[in-house]
Amino acid sequence: MNDTTPSKNADDSPKSIISRFITVTETDPRLLGMLGALALIWVGFHFYGVIFNDFGAFLTPRNLWNLSVQTSSIGIMATGMVLVIVTRNIDLSVGSMIGVIAMAMGLLQVEVLPQFVGIGHWSISIIAVIVGLIFGTLIGAIHGWLIAYREIPAFIVTLGGLMVWRGMAFLSGGGRTISPVDPSFALLGGGPYGAVGASISWIIGGLACVGVGYVIYSGRHSRIKHDFHLRPMWAEIMLITVGWASIIGAVILVNSYPWPKGIVRQYGAKVGQDLEGTFISHGFAVPVLILVAVGIGMTILMTRTRFGRYVFAIGGNPEAAALAGIDTKWVTMKVFALMGMLTAIASVIASARLNSATNALGILDELYVIAAAVIGGTSLAGGIGKIYGAILGALVMQSLQSGMVLIGFDSAIQRIVVGVVLVLAVYLDIVYNKRVKK
Repeated sequence: MNDTTPSKNADDSPKSIISRFITVTETDPRLLGMLGALALIWVGFHFYGVIFNDFGAFLTPRNLWNLSVQTSSIGIMATGMVLVIVTRNIDLSVGSMIGVIAMAMGLLQVEVLPQFVGIGHWSISIIAVIVGLIFGTLIGAIHGWLIAYREIPAFIVTLGGLMVWRGMAFLSGGGRTISPVDPSFALLGGGPYGAVGASISWIIGGLACVGVGYVIYSGRHSRIKHDFHLRPMWAEIMLITVGWASIIGAVILVNSYPWPKGIVRQYGAKVGQDLEGTFISHGFAVPVLILVAVGIGMTILMTRTRFGRYVFAIGGNPEAAALAGIDTKWVTMKVFALMGMLTAIASVIASARLNSATNALGILDELYVIAAAVIGGTSLAGGIGKIYGAILGALVMQSLQSGMVLIGFDSAIQRIVVGVVLVLAVYLDIVYNKRVKK
């Protein structure tokens, strides 16, 4: 007879309860970890300001709105970096690509197109964006061709690209800052006029809530149809509630940030009305909506298409993928071309936000993009990665940078912190993979 009676059931321990909750709701543990880290960063920086500056400036509508805009360009590139790293490659050139693409678009808008269509013509911004997207895709395709068909390691190709494209950016503009960009183009960078306002933000929020409900419903219907395991109904309701609450909270937040008084006066004079003291909400910024659209599109590409399955197959085992009939070289080239196009979109947002193009634009962005992808759960060993994780990783990295700027850390300390976070993220990825294999 065993006379040792456990004092407490192990299954009732807090750790076991959390594990069961994660299993039942099928929540990604890394997602919870990132959200927890993000909450600590936000609260920590805010109360640091309260304690040492008598004012917490981080958790304010103004700062969080600006933070979302600042995250957009890094987040867009991070979604592409997921594919690159999943296929066991790396791209160190994205920061320099932003600079050279921005210079090309800036020169088009300021020095080339006005000579043919006139200053302020409606087509200038459209042509500039199209040329930027083509240019970025072409650069990425060149990288992919060298890596896939010439069998040059991605590290070397993109390291060379880092130096080549930065030099090209300097030479193309002669070291000058090209400004101002076309007014329509500048709207893509955010700001009071580069936001959609309160009403459209609520419409977007409503559509997003419908989308969340549809995704949960269709997922459950699909599981029933194929006789797969179902989540408990309470878990489905909880996921919908959390999704709706997050969306509504985001809409309330962006609508709580008003236009500056000077901008309101200028707008009132423009429309011939006295708007002194009027509260005009920013709403969602255009760059944030672009990021959301890119995130949704990339998620569908990775999870619902043959191309996405090929990418994960190549990352899991390149030799087996080739034996299965996948054209691994062609897929790799397309991955880098897509990375180039996403970098071009990021370049549009970055240069529009500055209202200028400079050869220094995008310096060190490659580190933030890689760190965002790794923090978001993309394994450097290949084969594993999530788009939403990379976007959250970008938000974590930008929150760190923005918080350090607010509390007065100089650039040297900021770089030290980014370096430490990158190494720590890779270490945690290694530890996590070892535990999963066990």
